[in-house]
Amino acid sequence: MSTAMDVEHGHAAHGHDAHGSDHPAFVAHHFDNAGQQEGAAKLGMWVFLATELLMFSGLFLAYFYMRSQYPEMVLEAHHELNKWLGGLNTVFLITSSLTMALAVRAAQVGNRKQSSMMLVATILFACGFMVIKYIEYSAKIEHGLLPGANFFAQHVTTAGGEMIQKAWYGGPQLFFGVYFLMTGLHGVHVLVGIGLLVWILIRTNKGQFSEHYYTPVENVGLYWHLVDLVWIFLFPLLYLVK
Repeated sequence: MSTAMDVEHGHAAHGHDAHGSDHPAFVAHHFDNAGQQEGAAKLGMWVFLATELLMFSGLFLAYFYMRSQYPEMVLEAHHELNKWLGGLNTVFLITSSLTMALAVRAAQVGNRKQSSMMLVATILFACGFMVIKYIEYSAKIEHGLLPGANFFAQHVTTAGGEMIQKAWYGGPQLFFGVYFLMTGLHGVHVLVGIGLLVWILIRTNKGQFSEHYYTPVENVGLYWHLVDLVWIFLFPLLYLVK
């Protein structure tokens, strides 16, 4: 005759075995199966990306309001941005989206070596982007092209290298305030993306992903594509004003 404790213990053991039979090591304990975990992770990522878009949308609205109120000032001030460096950064990020997509695809088919190589390439492109951004920021700070009361640019350099007195139209410090805010926030996202890519690369090299489990790689890829997408809008709005 079994006691209540025996029945309770047997039921718990049976439930654990039944749950464990379809519960791989990579599935968290609060999910019933891999499909449920994947769906929850992707939904959470898309919700997060939606909030990111809302945040950047506010900055884009601020930019368009400034441009509508001071079109001549924006047109003049944007000439102080280096279009070639901005264009090179655009190439870096667009190419990094390709390498990130290839890394995700390699993870999906269980090709760990190729996934690692593509992740390294993505990280290198991202680091190249930040190096160029550092060069751009350094030039702006040196020449006094800063936001608000910190703006002190009195001279500009001509194409021939000659320093001439500059008579600014309107309030260019407003333009550079928006410039530093938008590109700075985007730069923070790039740095976060680099950290996530390194984390995914380490886990990939440890063999923690396979054709059966690659959701973290996909989600980091979605984040990185958002970072690229935001820059694709920032570049023409700030550097290619017409």
